[in-house]
Amino acid sequence: MIEIHLYGSLRRYAPNPRPNRDSVVRLEPRPGETVGTMLERLNIPPTEISHIFLNGALLSTRNSMAPWLGYQQARGEVSRRDLGLDTPVRPGDRVGLFARNMALLVV
Repeated sequence: MIEIHLYGSLRRYAPNPRPNRDSVVRLEPRPGETVGTMLERLNIPPTEISHIFLNGALLSTRNSMAPWLGYQQARGEVSRRDLGLDTPVRPGDRVGLFARNMALLVV
């Protein structure tokens, strides 16, 4: 099972969104599942995402300051151009998705 935490306006993509609470979605990963295919399954456009965390480490960000703040990184260097949509996800992974309207909260 993959656990996906939706923050900010992304909560509306949860099956039963609850106001003023974090929403968690659990998906059984398909063979070859990636961050991108997971977003497709949830109908979340990548353009609505500011930061993606994978197992507590920063996978991608649209904020130029986040990589410099000492976050553990999920892969080599975090790029603002590449959201890491081709990154594989596996059973037991935790994914944190932060909406564009929350870009400064991670900084």
